[in-house]
Amino acid sequence: MSDCLFCKIAAKQLPAKLVHEDPDTVAFEDINPQAPTHVVVVPRKHVATLNDLAPEDEAVVGKLHRVAAKIAKERGLAERGWRAVMNCNRDAGQTVFHLHLHLLGGRAFGWPPG
Repeated sequence: MSDCLFCKIAAKQLPAKLVHEDPDTVAFEDINPQAPTHVVVVPRKHVATLNDLAPEDEAVVGKLHRVAAKIAKERGLAERGWRAVMNCNRDAGQTVFHLHLHLLGGRAFGWPPG
């Protein structure tokens, strides 16, 4: 998608503090962090929302979680805990319509999230 913010970051057309990249995914620091660690993990393939996933996208959703776990371990979050959040559509808080996972950690979280 030519106007998608996350597609542009993945293609390195917009700057971001990248923390991981591979052929399928890119991870970068969130510009408005909600926790001491707040990394956004995105697939390189544009998928607007969880509602738009096709059967062939199942592997990439698992990979988003694996990449988040890898980063959490690297940052020393695995033992204390961290949160993976995927929002779907506006009422859930999705503001960029490109599938993404938020890795949040470095502080205690409450439940329900609010």
